[in-house]
Amino acid sequence: MPAADDLYPRYMRADDTWRAHRDVCPLCRTGAHCPTGVPLAERFERLQDAYLGRGRST
Repeated sequence: MPAADDLYPRYMRADDTWRAHRDVCPLCRTGAHCPTGVPLAERFERLQDAYLGRGRST
């Protein structure tokens, strides 16, 4: 498992990757993800949840 210290950079890379795909994919722009967009969106959402939830685990 990756170190917790690299969570933010992974989250930002996932965001960049997801946005780059969404910007060129008509289906993903509508919110109905294409087969390529599904794992990209899911990874971004997972990392976002992990990053935003870091300080709330008490």
